[in-house]
Amino acid sequence: MTASATTFTVPPELSATEPPEARGLARDEVRLLVARGRSPVRHTTFRSLPAALRRGDLVVVNTSDTEPAAVDGHRADGTPVTVHVSGPAPDNLHVVELRTPDGQRVTDGNAGEGIALPCGVVATLLTGHPDPRIATGSRLWRARIPVAGGLRSWLAEFGRPIRYSYVHRQWPLDAYRTVFARAEAEFGSAEMPSAGRPFTVAVLTALHARGVRVARIVLHTGVSSPEVGEPPLPERYRVPPETADAVNATRAAGGRVVTVGTTTTRALETVAAPDGHVTAGAGWTHLVLGPDRPARVVDGLVTGWHEPEASHLLLLEAVAGARLVSRAYAAAVEHRYRWHEFGDSCLLLPAQSTRRSG
Repeated sequence: MTASATTFTVPPELSATEPPEARGLARDEVRLLVARGRSPVRHTTFRSLPAALRRGDLVVVNTSDTEPAAVDGHRADGTPVTVHVSGPAPDNLHVVELRTPDGQRVTDGNAGEGIALPCGVVATLLTGHPDPRIATGSRLWRARIPVAGGLRSWLAEFGRPIRYSYVHRQWPLDAYRTVFARAEAEFGSAEMPSAGRPFTVAVLTALHARGVRVARIVLHTGVSSPEVGEPPLPERYRVPPETADAVNATRAAGGRVVTVGTTTTRALETVAAPDGHVTAGAGWTHLVLGPDRPARVVDGLVTGWHEPEASHLLLLEAVAGARLVSRAYAAAVEHRYRWHEFGDSCLLLPAQSTRRSG
């Protein structure tokens, strides 16, 4: 992949190790950095998001629910292992990632290996993913996990939210759900669409009072721990007709389309024509936004803070431009914003888009 132009180093102490509620803050009291065009960066709280937007703008959110997608097991030699269920794959298979109990990647998994899971369930690694030619050491695997009654109900009993080493203790599933989350018949997100976490009913009410509409899409995320330079994998999405209509009407009236998170951006841009017209759609998106495919319809973005060299940075640059993204990240490090899913937020609003002309 093309390297991002945004370079920075995150001091380890800036990782958010717990939800803001554990620090005595409401969800919408996390910090919000507003980076707007050529204006100076502004520091506020997420509760002030509506004041940074305009009447006629449209905020688009992801309603995917978070699954308890981590479950403990043992390899054939008795070594403990944690299985992260990333999501479904064709032929009734699932994509999984193996981790050690302390969160390190398992690098010696083998095709054909069985992982013993609770209640007599065995997950069998079949082929590497996305490259089925890999038989040893793949980061992700296609696996068969036969469970009577279905995998989701079994995970509801034996699973827990995926947690990385910077979060020091286990938190309940509700800590990993957004105010928009809607449980559906299909498997949801392996990890929370975390850009939406700071939203509250109070923020949504204030948006409505300001004349900012809210529309919804669905994009189910897999595990968000790719190797450096690894592009985002295909993900399941759905953009309903009412959201496509709202986006087109907003653009026609001169309003801005502001997405919440890279997931929402990816889904919306998947159904955007070169002239920015959006149609309803559903399926698997393979879209990778970046220098070769800039944003066509998204005018601004609410986001958390991503790791250096993450592919998400290319998506941010495709929406807001490398200069604005770099300026925002430099300010976030300097002013000690908190990183990761329980961290602080950023609103990127580039200068008025010229994409309207197609």
